[in-house]
Amino acid sequence: MSDKTFWLALSVFWWVGCATSPENTPAPLPPTEASSTIQFTEVTATAGLSAFKHETGAEGDMRFPESMGSGCGFLDYDNDGWIDILGAGGGVWPDSEKDPVPAVWLYRNNQDGTFSLISDAAGLNGVDAYSLGFAVADMDNDGDDDLFVSTLGENLLFRNDEAQFTEVASGAGVAGNSVWSSAPLFFDANRDGWLDLYVGNYVAWSPEEDIFCTLDGETKDYCTPQSYTGLPGRFYLNQGDGTFSDRTEQAGFLSATGKALGVIELDIENNGLPDILVVNDTDPNQLYLNQGDGTFLERGTESGLAYDENGKTRAGMGLDVGVVDSTGELSVFVGHFTQEMIGVWRHQGNGVFVDRAATSKIGRPSLRTLTFGLFLFDVDLDGDLDLFAANGHVNPGIEQISEVFTYAEPVHLFLNRGDGTFEDIAPVTGGGLQQPLVARGAAYADYDRDGDLDVLLCENAGGFHLWRNDLNSDAYLRVHVEGQTSNRSALGTRLVAYAGSTRMERRITSGGSYLSASEQVATFGLGDATQVDSLVLYWPNGAIERFGPIQAGQDILLVEERGTVETIEKPLVAGIE
Repeated sequence: MSDKTFWLALSVFWWVGCATSPENTPAPLPPTEASSTIQFTEVTATAGLSAFKHETGAEGDMRFPESMGSGCGFLDYDNDGWIDILGAGGGVWPDSEKDPVPAVWLYRNNQDGTFSLISDAAGLNGVDAYSLGFAVADMDNDGDDDLFVSTLGENLLFRNDEAQFTEVASGAGVAGNSVWSSAPLFFDANRDGWLDLYVGNYVAWSPEEDIFCTLDGETKDYCTPQSYTGLPGRFYLNQGDGTFSDRTEQAGFLSATGKALGVIELDIENNGLPDILVVNDTDPNQLYLNQGDGTFLERGTESGLAYDENGKTRAGMGLDVGVVDSTGELSVFVGHFTQEMIGVWRHQGNGVFVDRAATSKIGRPSLRTLTFGLFLFDVDLDGDLDLFAANGHVNPGIEQISEVFTYAEPVHLFLNRGDGTFEDIAPVTGGGLQQPLVARGAAYADYDRDGDLDVLLCENAGGFHLWRNDLNSDAYLRVHVEGQTSNRSALGTRLVAYAGSTRMERRITSGGSYLSASEQVATFGLGDATQVDSLVLYWPNGAIERFGPIQAGQDILLVEERGTVETIEKPLVAGIE
């Protein structure tokens, strides 16, 4: 077989998938009572976010990273209690005549529903990088959010000092080699109160080593990840003095195959030790179990998370983890390629997960789309976690070779029926949820402080989409946490709330979705309940605290070891309430 014939066959199989029949996709379900109460309003322009534009660098050379896109997210950079917005700007190639673009866009929340671009004033400009992903946390325990940015070269770490950022990656020891990094994660691996850092890497690629791939045997097209060798991620241990030590090999992370596009912290055994799950693109996923002695044991295959139910690898992108049913066990959700169901696995309580993509009713509706950003949140504040999936193909020419698949795709919003099965209500909810997008990063936060959760998306070679949730309900309790002996961001805190007969569980993490950063607040939807009867916090240092009853319709702050509930006053600002 000639090289051209090989690439044509491989690319067509990859881009089109295993089937192209429209009958494989189910018809939209009729509206339910719950879905009729959910409404999102696109507020990107009125919020002042229209200037943001992600740059792929594309000038016709079809370089692999151009198809991948980047992340977006939220942080409160100035500690004013209003969440601000982040965007990864991408970049241009060294041989390009295009003007450089900002690696990081930061928009300050004006507390009236609008945002102002303040990247330069905050010290985030002046760096030369092709930016991809974010991790947000207080790495130095000084009370403000710091920012890690993964790139196509050396990575960036912005230390925040009273709303002024300074780039310190090299001095801190986390710049890494000049490789394609992807999904970063802050977590306290050894529970010493200082946040450590895992940085997932993708493939060994550079402009000089870009491979010729083609769909028609003649014209260059974007390659698939199988064309390149994966790179293992790096693990950095926080020394508590502003520096990190590379402990990748000692901790056991060199076994990672690379091609990572998603990483998240979780606790499989509820033993207080933070484990991490790494999701890879066409390579097996890895589950690293924390041994409590500075090392991690890889158990992806044994856990059932490495492959699909047929023993095959899939194209893993974004992910999230949460308790979505009455079993109290964790479920894992992973975005996959066209004709690959969104992955759904539920823990069986013995370190083993079972595939529930089909039985959850998520699998079949997701066959037609390609999911990048993905997260769990309680969109309707009824107490259980729903699933949002941001979609978009990677091949701009897909519509020329398929009558079924499109480049821009609408999102999924899977509403939890309360028993771990889901219904995609995006087709019947309408509005922006039906808008075709080339979506990549996706994150959530309550940017307008009205108690419900809003959505931020970013498109490849496109802009932001800020969707305001107009639920208009006080059926919530939002819990902000702050560590003292534990890390200041309280990452790794598990919260369990009881309201009547309903049990809800949330976890404070960084990571998740696709290269994006959602808010680090636990939101409990209360449905018809007027209070949380009991709230139990399992802090990262092993301490357990109990609170309650706590009235609905408020944000509260819980500080480790303080033992009191501090109410965060609800804003009374024109244009917000």
